[in-house]
Amino acid sequence: MAKQKTDPNYKVIAENRRARYDYAIEDDIECGIMLEGSEVKSLRAGGSNIAESYAAVEEGELWLVNSYIAPYEQAKSFKHEERQRRKLLVSRKELSNLWNATQRKGMTLVPLVLYFNHKGIAKLKIGIAKGKKTHDKRETQAKRDWSRQKQRLLKDHG
Repeated sequence: MAKQKTDPNYKVIAENRRARYDYAIEDDIECGIMLEGSEVKSLRAGGSNIAESYAAVEEGELWLVNSYIAPYEQAKSFKHEERQRRKLLVSRKELSNLWNATQRKGMTLVPLVLYFNHKGIAKLKIGIAKGKKTHDKRETQAKRDWSRQKQRLLKDHG
């Protein structure tokens, strides 16, 4: 991770911070995303949101549903739809693993981070997750609060 921060091409476009609160993420996978030219330009300008989106395996393909990419104003005739389904690119083996996780184990595919990798290519990190119940969320919040409080105490009385 430290190498990616210093890389000039690496850039986080959109992050789903609520995903780790709502879901227990068991594994994650990096996949490519099929985009039109105006979508890439818009992402470079920084206009996107993956907070309400999800991924689904349908008819042997992986799709990103309900993600938002802002319209690119300079695109005259080749404009894109803001909330269209976008195809995600993974290997056949990974696709079968994702299908097994969602269909047999009852897991959910949650987009975590949309970013440009070190080569400048748009990638999406998907988490294979299980939904948390309310008491699990409270437990996570309590652990987070305690760790913050512990850090403060160590800093003050260290």
